Amino acid sequence: MNNNSLQYAADATQRAGGSPILIVPYMWIGDFVRGHSVVKLLRRRFPDRPIDLLATALCAPLVDYMPGVRRAVVAELPRRRLALGAHRMLAQRLKRERYGTALVFPKKWKAALAPFLAGIPERTGLLGEARFIVLNDVRSGAGKLPRMIDECAALALPRGAPLPPEWPAPELRVPTPEAADWRNRRGLTRQDRPIVALAPGAVGPAKRWPAAAYAALVGRLLAEGFAVWVLGGPDEKSLAQQIVGHTEARDLTSTDLREAILALACASVAVSNDSGLLHVAAALGTPTIGIFGPTSPWHWAPLNPLVAAIQAKIDLPCRPCHKPVCRLGHHRCMGEIGPDEVFSRIPHAIPPAAAPASTAQAG
Repeated sequence: MNNNSLQYAADATQRAGGSPILIVPYMWIGDFVRGHSVVKLLRRRFPDRPIDLLATALCAPLVDYMPGVRRAVVAELPRRRLALGAHRMLAQRLKRERYGTALVFPKKWKAALAPFLAGIPERTGLLGEARFIVLNDVRSGAGKLPRMIDECAALALPRGAPLPPEWPAPELRVPTPEAADWRNRRGLTRQDRPIVALAPGAVGPAKRWPAAAYAALVGRLLAEGFAVWVLGGPDEKSLAQQIVGHTEARDLTSTDLREAILALACASVAVSNDSGLLHVAAALGTPTIGIFGPTSPWHWAPLNPLVAAIQAKIDLPCRPCHKPVCRLGHHRCMGEIGPDEVFSRIPHAIPPAAAPASTAQAG
């Protein structure tokens, strides 16, 4: 038996002893939510092993609502530089937890550095940037897999195992008392109308349905008896104010992602661009409508069912381009989607007993 085989046998013994598992996910909100599919796969394979997720402060609140996750290990590692000292400090924290396995989703060399420095025995990840030192279970063939979720979830399977026909869908659970307490603190307890939560932000302007279209949708919703909440982070504050205007819609943008999670858990239906909050809403089980422009729903929509994935009904040879900025300058993939088309899907997403009288009769 060679040294690699001996090392693998030793690792397997440690894993069998119930050592914790660390997942190093992508740190974008939507991709972080996708990581819960991997948690579910690992729970099936190793029901007795605790699972932790490395997280930024932004994404950490999601972990509190993920079944099967023990805790978030919060660390702010710079994106554009190595910051060896920060990786060493994180490695010391990881070493104290005695992880037996680390699954590293990002393909960057430095993404696996802290698990390597911590001496985690089994470090699994995709081939990329010559990571044969920092990883010792390197999976190749990632370029042959069609989607990011396929690449990441395959890491939770035994080496060489065939991919299943579908992956388990992510899940977020908000306790009812916590949601009720949040509404009380926010002064939203007297809402006796169905609530539509709008998430108008996205990474890159090409993925954003125009603010004017959202504002028109708000006007139609309010006229038909819906309550409207506009959600997002601090970067969406000015956008939310444009959309809300002088109406009774509520601007609930916040620096804390937990606020959006709780709002989406309380909403009757969510409407979102292809963004992190689309994945949050769908994983919460809130009826969700996704608006897609330059991105492909097959590649990037949540694994959770959507009420609708709306796209412009025109033939655009440039779509999907998956670019954050429209290279042609016309943005027709979003501009051709009308507010009436989005509105028409909303009443059907809400149980008739909860819908406003006007839309319930119209339906």
